[in-house]
Amino acid sequence: MSDKATLDVYAAKAADYATMTDHEDPQLTDFMAALGQGRVLDLGCGPGRAAARMAEAGFQVTAMDPVPEMVAMAARHAGVTAQLGTFDDISGTYDGIWANFSLLHAPRADMPRHLAAIKSALHAGGLFHIGMKLGTGAARDSIGRLYTYYSEPELAGLLTDTGFTIDARAYGRDKGLDGTYADWLCLRAHG
Repeated sequence: MSDKATLDVYAAKAADYATMTDHEDPQLTDFMAALGQGRVLDLGCGPGRAAARMAEAGFQVTAMDPVPEMVAMAARHAGVTAQLGTFDDISGTYDGIWANFSLLHAPRADMPRHLAAIKSALHAGGLFHIGMKLGTGAARDSIGRLYTYYSEPELAGLLTDTGFTIDARAYGRDKGLDGTYADWLCLRAHG
């Protein structure tokens, strides 16, 4: 993600975002149970809540985010190696990659490239989680963040075209940092 306005919003609202995302996540629990153990990348980690829970469960966790304020927050969690980086900075190999509502800020044209990089960074049969807001097109929210929206068939098709096999889906509707509600989809897939 390189949209300066989006990065600036997250930098300015890092503490608010950390408070808003500090809750149990059934998709994270399911992801950890399906993975069992190993090395995980939390891609677009934000304040590191998911990374911290994975580290507490015994996973080796690298947390990456393009916002320095978020990386600093993630680095405070025991067992989490936090680093500054974008979707273009994926390196190493992992048993699982958790990209929970981060890739929704990537431009549509870049998504196939990002998914290919994620697939390449996973060990054979590795587990990938992606959370996205549902919709069409791209737009800024009321606080200036740029979103790219996908329909379920479009997102599932992108994963399948990249070589992933989808094995779980979850749907919901929640209020975001901008105060508005949005429908979302999480897909879990094997590489």
